[in-house]
Amino acid sequence: MHLRPRRNRRTPAIRALVRETTLTPADFIQPLFLHEGAEDVAIESMPGCTRWSLEGLVKEAGEVHALGVPAVVLFPAIADSLKTSGAEEAWNPEGLVPRAIRALKEAHPGLCVITDIALDPYNADGHDGLVEREPDGSLVILNDETVECLCRQALCHAEAGADIVAPSDMMDGRVALIRHSLDSESFEDVGILSYSAKYASAFYGPFRGALDSAPKEGDKKTYQMDPGNAREAIREASLDEAEGADMIMVKPAGPYLDIIARIRESTVLPVAAYQVSGEYLMIESAAASGWIDGRAVALESLIGIKRAGADMILTYYAKRAAEWLRA
Repeated sequence: MHLRPRRNRRTPAIRALVRETTLTPADFIQPLFLHEGAEDVAIESMPGCTRWSLEGLVKEAGEVHALGVPAVVLFPAIADSLKTSGAEEAWNPEGLVPRAIRALKEAHPGLCVITDIALDPYNADGHDGLVEREPDGSLVILNDETVECLCRQALCHAEAGADIVAPSDMMDGRVALIRHSLDSESFEDVGILSYSAKYASAFYGPFRGALDSAPKEGDKKTYQMDPGNAREAIREASLDEAEGADMIMVKPAGPYLDIIARIRESTVLPVAAYQVSGEYLMIESAAASGWIDGRAVALESLIGIKRAGADMILTYYAKRAAEWLRA
């Protein structure tokens, strides 16, 4: 027997030489939750994660950046008193997110700051878009009216200093109109990371607990994608690319590795994948029960996402994984 593939696995040094996919801290984007108030608050539905005060946010982002993680993405928990059916707080220039952007860019000029563009944190209905009720009592999410609001929100964040805006709403045509709005106000350099293939997934539950942003009525299946569809993801990504997206995203990541791979083959744009709260919590819960090695499983899950074709990974493990990779 002269063909022995195991020769390439014989020692750690040889395995390192032939390894096809590697992880580095530069592969990660750290999601950060923030809220008003002076205290940092542990998130019950996501152990190990925190709702940061502005001061805590700046400190945490600095530590993340020092570990080699190049970017953070911001998710605000908005007070109920500021939520309205028109989601006007989403483009308040003195709102929580614009103030956070300015604080982060002042403290950490080299950090890439990405912001979520969607109405659910600000909408009294908890949906990503504006809601209208039909005569039969059913809810309709208004696409075009929502896109107008998203453009205002994106401009507000760009004016505050955001490097990249990330529309996560799944409204049709929003990338083109956000791009036009940014360009018309001389924000040609602000990038768009589009949630192109965002599925109506059951894996989002802990995140909605973190922001108290679950829909008050109905679900998101009329605008987020059906988990059974793959070709539709290619269509969505192709449309966003044609409309001017600079990067495209698949969300969730782990259960949709096939979608990541198919989109990777269909575009030359950078592809992001979001390892969502449910994926994170399953690993954390199993590790806390002693059933798995949490560190090993987390890193294996991340290498799997990158191997599928993701250029960057939004993950709640970003900081810890960067520390583990440096060890």
